[in-house]
Amino acid sequence: MHLYILLAWRNLWRNRRRTLLATVSIAFAVLVSLVMRSMQNGSYEYMIRSAVGSYLGYLQVHAAGYWETRTLDASIPLDAPGLDRFTSLPGISRAVPRLECFALASKDSATTVAQVVGVDPAGEDAMTGLVRRLTAGRYFGAGERCALVGSGVAAALGISVGDSIVLYGEGYQGVTAAARLPVAGIVSFPVPEMNSSLIYLPLPCAQWLFDAPDRVTAIVLMIGDPSTLGSARGEAARLAGPGCEVMTWEEMAPDLVQAIQADSAGGVLMLLILYVVIGFGIFGTVMMMTTERRREFGILISVGMKRWRLMAVTALEAVAIALLGAAVGVVTAIPLLWYLHLHPLALTGEAAKAMTSYGLEPVLPFSIAPGIFIAQASVVFALGLVCALYPVAVVRRLRPVATLRS
Repeated sequence: MHLYILLAWRNLWRNRRRTLLATVSIAFAVLVSLVMRSMQNGSYEYMIRSAVGSYLGYLQVHAAGYWETRTLDASIPLDAPGLDRFTSLPGISRAVPRLECFALASKDSATTVAQVVGVDPAGEDAMTGLVRRLTAGRYFGAGERCALVGSGVAAALGISVGDSIVLYGEGYQGVTAAARLPVAGIVSFPVPEMNSSLIYLPLPCAQWLFDAPDRVTAIVLMIGDPSTLGSARGEAARLAGPGCEVMTWEEMAPDLVQAIQADSAGGVLMLLILYVVIGFGIFGTVMMMTTERRREFGILISVGMKRWRLMAVTALEAVAIALLGAAVGVVTAIPLLWYLHLHPLALTGEAAKAMTSYGLEPVLPFSIAPGIFIAQASVVFALGLVCALYPVAVVRRLRPVATLRS
């Protein structure tokens, strides 16, 4: 086998210019495909991180049926030891409790509907960076009775730091929930819907307001490695028990999943076009090499060389040129993609506005996941194997006498 590989390698460089041109064309196509796929995957990873890190989390534990009704009556009891049991599960890095309910928010004669979210101040900030969202005022503590108001809510009600906001709604099991709370700070989010609806309270304050002591509507779970999402969900479901449900971020944000799938389909189409270019580049080179050497093949067969050995050498030549081009493309792409991964491209204009409207920083991130490089190299290798069928077929059907006379 070593002899066949050596012969194939030497045959490639009998025409250096042709081999170099084929290698460069394949490498360039591989480089473009890697940049495209890295940009796509990087964008998807960034969108997912933003979605789970800004509010949803990777997993949420609810009472069975809560996600459809979103009522306090579908809340679940939770104490500190119960929360610690979730963080002790394999793969779970953080567990954040929430008590969510809708209520009327008013100041003087202005009124709006708001989503009131009771949170653990330290845990929520560690997961979502809520302190960084402050545009005025201060952050609250767990023992306080005050509120953080979204900037849209504050603008609609004419509220500033130090004012009081009146919350009125329905608490646990139909009790009336009403309170007048001072506004400690104003928070701003990139997503307008969040600005115009969210009001944060410390969790004990929210439980007092809605008469739901030691109860939460959701336990938000973060995991260290996204690839362990399935196993982490199973562990969380086992601990939560039969009366609860554990939902993944895909189930809670189907619109995001569909957007990623639709965009990925377009990217796959572009990659298929590039693969066609790569395939024709390899096939054209192999076809020229085979056509130029038909007489040589006829002589070798006439002097006693086995056809299968000649087919092996020619097939190795096709595979070698494909792998050579893929290797050059991958080696060239690694430092480029590494730099772009560390320094994402900043977007401007309409693209930046579109990203901001989804609550994302206007940047174009790139992924350096090993699977991207392995996938592209594997596809090019497969194309080389397919193109190797041509010289094999030519050698198999070759008639030495007719070839030497032509």
